[in-house]
Amino acid sequence: MTGVSESGTVAAVSAAAGPPAARTRGLRKVYRGTVAVDNVDLEVPMGAVLGMLGPNGSGKTTTIRMLLGLVTPTAGEVELLGHKMPDGGPRALPDVGALVEGPGFYPFLSGRDNLMRMGAAEPLLAGGDIAKAVAEALERVGLAHAAGRRFKAYSLGMKQRLGLAAALLVPRRLVVLDEPTNGLDPAGTREVRTVIADLHAAGTTVLVSSHLLAEVEATCTHVAVLNQGTVVAQGELTALLEAGSANLLITTPEVTLAVDALREHRVPARPVPDGIRVDLTATTAPEVVATLVRAGVPVHEVRKQRTGLEDLFARLTEDTAVAGLDDLDTLIPEDAR
Repeated sequence: MTGVSESGTVAAVSAAAGPPAARTRGLRKVYRGTVAVDNVDLEVPMGAVLGMLGPNGSGKTTTIRMLLGLVTPTAGEVELLGHKMPDGGPRALPDVGALVEGPGFYPFLSGRDNLMRMGAAEPLLAGGDIAKAVAEALERVGLAHAAGRRFKAYSLGMKQRLGLAAALLVPRRLVVLDEPTNGLDPAGTREVRTVIADLHAAGTTVLVSSHLLAEVEATCTHVAVLNQGTVVAQGELTALLEAGSANLLITTPEVTLAVDALREHRVPARPVPDGIRVDLTATTAPEVVATLVRAGVPVHEVRKQRTGLEDLFARLTEDTAVAGLDDLDTLIPEDAR
């Protein structure tokens, strides 16, 4: 179930039935006395596309690195595809494709040759299948035309595409993408959206960290919002947006009568095209409808106004923003973020 507390914080939504693809409990990471992640309980449902959102310095990348065993937690537990990390890494990680922050490749090798080297180290890829897998991955991310070009000559967007291709060399059970659209033009962003949709359709679980709220709303089934190193909301995207809605849209031909009837009962309401918008902060939808019916107002349609992800994100993060928090990454060693 989902709900909104009196303080306005969206309550967590239950994950889908069955074991999650990834899970953390009490996850905490401290760098030189600075708390980067604090008591994070996160669940990534199997088969979901979960968007991880949060301001700069909220702990998204650090959480992802701990999920993948790249960073050791100060405290807490991590489970990946049913295996406790980091000890279970050798069993879990072959089924995980990841693009974390900026991709790292040999600058003087071509994009194709970089992927060939990665394919040679891929435990799920037979030697005779490497060239075909590399060609398919390059085609999938729109880099086939630049496969022979040296990596150092790639633009930022092309480097991101190559990192995505590396994550998709073989079929994965879980794909983790940290800011995959960084540096991409609108066409590239649409292509990444298509890749995520294809992965989801194939049953792959996707965890994507992004600042592009519109892209998250268009591609994700679930959302987790981090702020100040902790999870402030998580669950199914549609349920969270419904839970964050505090307005009711009512279609009626008697707009003035409806507004007057509600205001007499101290319920904020105002006219909108074809009806009225009612603030549900201090009341409920059934009470509003009952009030209108008693006042003789014809009610043709009643529906909740769906909160946009941008509005929900702002409400969850702006009230607890801390000056200087966006500079947290500068306190964390680059090789440990």
